[in-house]
Amino acid sequence: MNRSATINRQTKETSIAVSVDLDGTGQADISTGIGFFDHMLQLFAGHSLVDLSVKAQGDLHVDSHHTVEDTGRALGQAIAKSLGDSRGIRRYGSATIPMDESLVTVAIDLGGRFAFYFSVDFPVPTIGSFDAQLVEVFWESVAATAGANFHGLLHCGRNGHHIAEAVFKASARAFRQAVEIDPRQKGVPSTKGTLTQN
Repeated sequence: MNRSATINRQTKETSIAVSVDLDGTGQADISTGIGFFDHMLQLFAGHSLVDLSVKAQGDLHVDSHHTVEDTGRALGQAIAKSLGDSRGIRRYGSATIPMDESLVTVAIDLGGRFAFYFSVDFPVPTIGSFDAQLVEVFWESVAATAGANFHGLLHCGRNGHHIAEAVFKASARAFRQAVEIDPRQKGVPSTKGTLTQN
């Protein structure tokens, strides 16, 4: 079963190509023009074991918002496409990840319906030159187009970089669980018999 997909997203603000292979080894080929964001996407690939390629060009002369948001949308679309009808997946995943003084929990349901809750406050407005608010923007965009229920909770943390890193690592580990094939799950993991975005 081939669980890979490529999405090309073109707008007046961004040009983005995202490819995923859910059954990869965590290989990453990332270029967004935003150094910190590249680092976070590399972490996501490495900890989810998804092979991930992201090539993004955006209106960075304005700010990073459009590039981060549209990359999230493209990634979510690629995830949804690569899952197909979601037959055999575990569907749910969660992880609590420490990163030095920070501790974050992320729980995901790839059930086809979008919901998003993000209780992660950053102690600083920027991480280097990266707008800390864009961490939330990115994951909300991923969840919306993947048809996912995403909950992110910060238990403790004082360093913005550590908090962001814990969010991306916890998301990766939760996603890794959710897309994993369960040998006991013979069909779609829903008592309704289908997973749709309705």
